[in-house]
Amino acid sequence: MEQAQLGFDRYFEVAIETDEAQAAEMTVEPGQSVGGPENYHADSDQWLFVVSGTGIVTVDGETHRIDASDLVRIEAGERHGIKNDGTEPLETVNFYTPPR
Repeated sequence: MEQAQLGFDRYFEVAIETDEAQAAEMTVEPGQSVGGPENYHADSDQWLFVVSGTGIVTVDGETHRIDASDLVRIEAGERHGIKNDGTEPLETVNFYTPPR
Protein backbone atom coordinates (compact mmCIF):
# COMPACT_ATOMS: atom_id res chain seq x y z
CA MET A 1 0.00 0.00 0.00
CA GLU A 2 1.06 3.57 -0.63
CA GLN A 3 -0.62 6.66 0.77
CA ALA A 4 -0.16 10.35 -0.01
CA GLN A 5 -1.41 13.51 1.66
CA LEU A 6 -2.62 16.10 -0.84
CA GLY A 7 -1.96 19.70 0.12
CA PHE A 8 -2.80 21.67 -3.06
CA ASP A 9 -0.04 24.12 -2.16
CA ARG A 10 1.80 23.97 -5.52
CA TYR A 11 0.77 24.32 -9.14
CA PHE A 12 1.42 20.65 -9.98
CA GLU A 13 2.86 17.78 -7.97
CA VAL A 14 2.89 14.04 -8.57
CA ALA A 15 1.54 12.30 -5.47
CA ILE A 16 1.87 8.59 -6.36
CA GLU A 17 3.20 6.81 -9.44
CA THR A 18 3.47 3.23 -10.68
CA ASP A 19 4.44 1.74 -14.03
CA GLU A 20 0.74 1.76 -15.03
CA ALA A 21 -0.65 5.01 -13.60
CA GLN A 22 0.19 8.37 -12.07
CA ALA A 23 -1.80 10.53 -9.63
CA ALA A 24 -1.06 14.23 -9.28
CA GLU A 25 -2.59 17.25 -7.62
CA MET A 26 -2.95 20.54 -9.48
CA THR A 27 -3.93 24.01 -8.31
CA VAL A 28 -4.87 26.70 -10.82
CA GLU A 29 -5.14 30.14 -9.25
CA PRO A 30 -8.02 32.54 -10.11
CA GLY A 31 -7.56 34.04 -13.56
CA GLN A 32 -4.78 31.59 -14.44
CA SER A 33 -4.79 29.27 -17.48
CA VAL A 34 -2.72 26.10 -17.96
CA GLY A 35 -2.16 23.97 -21.03
CA GLY A 36 -3.63 25.21 -24.28
CA PRO A 37 -3.96 24.28 -27.95
CA GLU A 38 -0.47 22.76 -28.12
CA ASN A 39 -0.82 20.76 -24.86
CA TYR A 40 -1.56 17.06 -25.20
CA HIS A 41 -0.39 13.68 -23.91
CA ALA A 42 0.37 11.46 -26.88
CA ASP A 43 0.03 8.13 -25.07
CA SER A 44 -1.81 8.87 -21.82
CA ASP A 45 -5.45 9.40 -20.93
CA GLN A 46 -5.95 12.08 -18.25
CA TRP A 47 -8.77 11.77 -15.72
CA LEU A 48 -9.33 15.09 -13.95
CA PHE A 49 -11.43 15.24 -10.76
CA VAL A 50 -12.40 18.72 -9.55
CA VAL A 51 -12.00 18.88 -5.77
CA SER A 52 -12.93 22.55 -5.43
CA GLY A 53 -13.37 25.67 -7.50
CA THR A 54 -14.74 26.32 -10.96
CA GLY A 55 -13.35 26.73 -14.42
CA ILE A 56 -13.46 26.10 -18.12
CA VAL A 57 -11.80 23.13 -19.81
CA THR A 58 -11.19 23.32 -23.56
CA VAL A 59 -10.65 20.00 -25.34
CA ASP A 60 -9.94 19.98 -29.07
CA GLY A 61 -11.52 23.43 -29.39
CA GLU A 62 -14.72 22.66 -27.43
CA THR A 63 -15.25 24.42 -24.10
CA HIS A 64 -17.01 22.93 -21.09
CA ARG A 65 -17.72 24.30 -17.61
CA ILE A 66 -16.22 22.36 -14.69
CA ASP A 67 -17.26 22.57 -11.07
CA ALA A 68 -16.45 20.81 -7.80
CA SER A 69 -17.14 17.04 -7.96
CA ASP A 70 -16.97 16.90 -11.79
CA LEU A 71 -14.91 14.13 -13.38
CA VAL A 72 -13.45 14.75 -16.85
CA ARG A 73 -11.65 12.25 -19.10
CA ILE A 74 -9.26 13.69 -21.66
CA GLU A 75 -8.19 11.01 -24.12
CA ALA A 76 -4.63 10.53 -25.30
CA GLY A 77 -3.88 12.95 -28.12
CA GLU A 78 -6.67 15.44 -27.31
CA ARG A 79 -5.34 18.99 -27.06
CA HIS A 80 -6.52 20.66 -23.88
CA GLY A 81 -6.30 23.61 -21.54
CA ILE A 82 -7.88 24.65 -18.25
CA LYS A 83 -8.80 28.16 -17.07
CA ASN A 84 -9.87 29.13 -13.58
CA ASP A 85 -12.64 31.68 -14.12
CA GLY A 86 -13.68 31.74 -10.47
CA THR A 87 -12.54 33.65 -7.40
CA GLU A 88 -11.12 30.65 -5.49
CA PRO A 89 -8.29 28.27 -6.43
CA LEU A 90 -9.31 25.45 -8.79
CA GLU A 91 -8.01 22.26 -7.15
CA THR A 92 -7.95 19.01 -9.11
CA VAL A 93 -6.65 15.47 -8.75
CA ASN A 94 -5.39 14.09 -12.05
CA PHE A 95 -4.81 10.46 -13.00
CA TYR A 96 -2.73 9.56 -16.04
CA THR A 97 -2.80 6.10 -17.61
CA PRO A 98 -0.12 5.21 -18.43
CA PRO A 99 2.01 7.81 -16.60
CA ARG A 100 2.78 10.86 -18.73
